[in-house]
Amino acid sequence: MASDTPDIRLTGLTKVYGDVVAVADIDLEVERGEFFTMLGPSGSGKTTTLRMIAGFEDPTSGSIELAGADVGRTPPYDRAVNTVFQDYALFPHMSVGENVAYGMRVARVGKRERARRRDEALKMVRLAEYGDRKPAELSGGQRQRVALARAIVNQPEVLLLDEPLGALDLKLREQMQVELKAIQRDVGITFVYVTHDQDEALTMSDRIAVFNQGRIEQVSTPVELYERPATAFVAGFVGVSNLLERDGRRFTIRPEKVRRLEPGAPPGDLLTESGTVSDIAYAGMVTRYRVELERGGHLQMVTQNVEGAPGDPESERGEEVLVGWRPEHAVAVSGKKLTEEESE
Repeated sequence: MASDTPDIRLTGLTKVYGDVVAVADIDLEVERGEFFTMLGPSGSGKTTTLRMIAGFEDPTSGSIELAGADVGRTPPYDRAVNTVFQDYALFPHMSVGENVAYGMRVARVGKRERARRRDEALKMVRLAEYGDRKPAELSGGQRQRVALARAIVNQPEVLLLDEPLGALDLKLREQMQVELKAIQRDVGITFVYVTHDQDEALTMSDRIAVFNQGRIEQVSTPVELYERPATAFVAGFVGVSNLLERDGRRFTIRPEKVRRLEPGAPPGDLLTESGTVSDIAYAGMVTRYRVELERGGHLQMVTQNVEGAPGDPESERGEEVLVGWRPEHAVAVSGKKLTEEESE
């Protein structure tokens, strides 16, 4: 994966629409062979950044390099990238094989080479037997794989994917996440993936850039991003997080790191606080508790339902409890305090 020259280098990249700053002076490098995800809420600048890399939008300022070459003045069709969109954009009157081979036909690739690469791409996305079918005869997941094959067959240096699984139902989306990651490993192409789905980003990515209001808050591996969020926004947006302020220090604790102590149990090396259970939600594998703390603020914690479902939630609501966490699990964060909506 490592290379002296990254596949993508963005320097001071900015995009302004009138009075709106969509992307604000970002610097970013994507290494060769990475599955790199740009994660953030709607309007955070991630899709605009992807479109500038593809050449569909011109930067207001800053530079874009692909494999070390500045492509600021290069049109989209001359950049060594392909883009896969959420709507697939397949030609309904063409067969699957014809859709996959279309770009090569436009580029005047020889018929024999075209057929070889088409068949190879369809095999790679596990659709080798579907070449003669029309897109309307396929499921949503299969159409997505056809769009992926059509992009891969042109042998781009970088594949850009703009929320490609957004139109699929949850079960199919989860299945496609596994398949996309496996395909990326097989072809070795750099994937740059845009999504607002945190679970999707954590599942698939080598590294993730979290966007917020046109800026990048943090670039890290999934583990580092989840376990050591750098800002209050990242802590609240990536997964569920508790944000507390104590003695002038702002820190975050993940719900699964919070323990409920038995009455009278010694705290050991845990930091503890007293509180009252204000809400309980059964969620299958786990039960979620919200605890209002005596010192102010609240915590969410989860318990695994290893021994079956918990007892009557009504009997626990209003109960006084002692909760604790290990000091190293309280991670200091910067940035504004999240609103109630952002933190849950």
